Amino acid sequence: MSKPRQFISLLSRLSRLINHDGHAGGLKPAQWDALRYLDQANCFSRNPSALTSYLGATKGTISQTLMSLEKKGLVVKTQHPQDKRSVTLELTGKGENLVQEDALLPFQDVLTTLPANDQNNIRNALEKLLLVKLRSDGNKPFGICNTCRHFKTNSPLGTPNFCDLLKEPLSHTESDKICVEQSPA
Repeated sequence: MSKPRQFISLLSRLSRLINHDGHAGGLKPAQWDALRYLDQANCFSRNPSALTSYLGATKGTISQTLMSLEKKGLVVKTQHPQDKRSVTLELTGKGENLVQEDALLPFQDVLTTLPANDQNNIRNALEKLLLVKLRSDGNKPFGICNTCRHFKTNSPLGTPNFCDLLKEPLSHTESDKICVEQSPA
């Protein structure tokens, strides 16, 4: 088997194992994906549209996923304070607790036992593959807020950080999360 084909075969098998673990806690893999996303998304990115874009899913799939998560008491939708047409998604306390019991956490722990150079090589290779796939499909890459060209420290509003694109203050916590608006510096 050629090396690229072997790599894709390994990646595919790993994906199947991860999806299998995605049925933990009585949730479907798409529901887990939504919970994981909301746990790592910043305040500008916790909405149905950003979730749809991030997961590469349809609006209908995301709508059904969010309804299920709401019924289970894991996610709450609220009207956006500035734009009454938009909703903000938040994990409930129950949702936050469930994310802390994610079946993928042991796998994450295994990755941290690898040498730092191996971790960086794996991350870089996966990031490159993901970026190529996202671009070929016309999707947004997302990224960590504080690596964005619009990210500023020492906000003019007195907060630690600031999004110069959206003209909004950012806490340190929000700055370390993924953002739908991220544009690499």
